[in-house]
Amino acid sequence: MELNSTIHKPTEHRPTVAVVKLDALARNYQRIAAHVGVPVMPIVKANAYGHGLIECSRAFLAAGAQQLGVALLEEGIALRRAGIECPVLVLGGILGDQIPQFLAHRLMLTASSIDKLEQIQVAAEAARTRATVHLKIDTGMGRIGVRPSSAPALFERALALPRIDVEGVFTHFANSDLPEYAPTQQQLDAFLGACHWISERALPWRRHAANSGAVAQFAESWLDMVRPGILCYGVYPSTQTARKLALEPVLSLHSQVVYTKTAEPGQAISYGSTWRAPASTRIVTVPCGYGDGYMRAMSGQAQVLIAGRRQPIVGRICMDQCMVD
Repeated sequence: MELNSTIHKPTEHRPTVAVVKLDALARNYQRIAAHVGVPVMPIVKANAYGHGLIECSRAFLAAGAQQLGVALLEEGIALRRAGIECPVLVLGGILGDQIPQFLAHRLMLTASSIDKLEQIQVAAEAARTRATVHLKIDTGMGRIGVRPSSAPALFERALALPRIDVEGVFTHFANSDLPEYAPTQQQLDAFLGACHWISERALPWRRHAANSGAVAQFAESWLDMVRPGILCYGVYPSTQTARKLALEPVLSLHSQVVYTKTAEPGQAISYGSTWRAPASTRIVTVPCGYGDGYMRAMSGQAQVLIAGRRQPIVGRICMDQCMVD
């Protein structure tokens, strides 16, 4: 992990390395923040989308982020053990016996039902502490959360429980990366309808809904905070998402050619003999494969840059090697 583009080529190990540019990550965050004009909660789940949980979290905070989002309890604990003390929201579902760990590590919980709220209240009472929660409304994603029609009962119960502090209310979009706005608008309307109960009582609960697709192209959904994930790392969530932000790719994968040969016409390359040389063809072998996360499904489709020129991978990608025309 570096703040510049210097690539250290190892001498004792394979020459295949991933380079993560934390300066590019910081610039992406700042461009997103300027674009939306509301607080931004970067999502660092799944090892920060494979970019490094701790390093990326620190880079986001140094760039101005005030809080972070993860999917799992263990991710939040990892942040705390690394000395990261900012507010952290765990967005995923929780099990009752996990709640004491949430409280011990001062992590915000997602309360997706009245039953979950009750469990959080019991655990907080036992620990003689308070629990900070975000309430989840399911407007069409179908994962966790109450239906909009059940939201008032969830809100009322959250207010009534003495050990519960509500920080926010949120939903998640299923189609915000697509050019058709109607499904996202329907979800947003349902969410705002549920949140009308909050507005009537002037409660300071933060409403948030916008994921990467909505951050990129659905300004109506930015509300009180946004939660971009993959967009922070310089990747749009879909080829159909409007490119309105000048983002930089954060991760690049580097290796070196370790073998060169000439394939004669008709000679097969790699498992299954799925590719044969149409003519005398120069083939090079690169020590990178699906064991490194370079997916086998990209066989015959991916390209690599050699001396600045795009060249196609041919044949099936192996576990630790691939071949390039």
